[in-house]
Amino acid sequence: KKKKGTPKLKDEKLLIVNQNGDLSDQRKDKSNPLFNENDVTFDIVSNPEFLAEGTAIKDLQKPDRVLIGGNNPDAVEALATVYKNWVPEKNICTTNVWSSELSKLVANTMLAQRVSSINAISALCEKTGADVSEVARSIGMDTRIGPKFLNASVGFGGSCFQKDILNLVYLCEHYGLKPAADYFNSIITVNDWQRERFSHKIVHKMFNNIAHKKIAIFGFAFKQETGDTRESSSIFICKHLLEERANLSIWDPKVKEKQIFSDLQAVMDGTYHIDHPVATTSQISEIVQKQVTVATSFKEAVKGAHAIVVLTEWNEFKNYDYEEIANDMVKPPFVFDGRNILDREKLKKLGFLVYTIGKPDVQPKW
Repeated sequence: KKKKGTPKLKDEKLLIVNQNGDLSDQRKDKSNPLFNENDVTFDIVSNPEFLAEGTAIKDLQKPDRVLIGGNNPDAVEALATVYKNWVPEKNICTTNVWSSELSKLVANTMLAQRVSSINAISALCEKTGADVSEVARSIGMDTRIGPKFLNASVGFGGSCFQKDILNLVYLCEHYGLKPAADYFNSIITVNDWQRERFSHKIVHKMFNNIAHKKIAIFGFAFKQETGDTRESSSIFICKHLLEERANLSIWDPKVKEKQIFSDLQAVMDGTYHIDHPVATTSQISEIVQKQVTVATSFKEAVKGAHAIVVLTEWNEFKNYDYEEIANDMVKPPFVFDGRNILDREKLKKLGFLVYTIGKPDVQPKW
């Protein structure tokens, strides 16, 4: 008998799960109350999404694959029929529920693993004199490897990679697979190390003292074409620079001032997590208020700065007038390119001291 006020459902229902994170065995238990109140039978189908920020509509319209996991072939086919309206049948992959949910976690983990691998190689390149971009191009020509996700950087961020890796680590630990758990966890360890390594290099190259020096931060989002800052490497690198008492002038084309202050306050007081609440003005500490300025343009950010630190790969950063920028900066002007996007030789000719992830240091010829 249906309770008063509950939605009216027909006798058979298909529950489509688009969220990852819960163990498959728990899905039906969590869904039972809704359907038991209506005396209906139902099947669960897992349908994880693979949409990337900045290209979500394109990814939905022309997906590499649609993944549908279920234990009832009729239920799986019912959802597949919906997708067949615009997705070629060959791009629809059907599995059992566990395979579907693990595939989502493994996809992001494998992408993150590539980032951490090339970042580890970038450290070796800096020591040996190799160029990580040349190494990446060379191995990317191997058809077994391919060129994607081989750009050395200050590390991955965003809402998915670390979360999905940690879910995979948890599952491995749950089933007693410690070596596998340790391996996956090392991807995050290398990512954190890359951020720390870059931060330490900034301090070291600026004569081991950045106290009260103005540093222009180019980019705060975790990647270009989004205003999303979740787990952005910029947050953690800025934290280190603030601890060294630098004055930061942050410029990002899309990230709002309130978000920047909120992220930095959370990371400075040790409360940062991916869904932390946006801080109010009264909650911003004195150190963040005094040492951080959110610039309204790149010209404002670099005026009187000792260094530029590139932390997001915004295309517009490549097109700025760096001759004009050099004239507005304290001499000698430093550039620390954490995304490998700037023309190093051009900057060198303009008198910049240039330090780039995974490449030999470049000194200007005065």
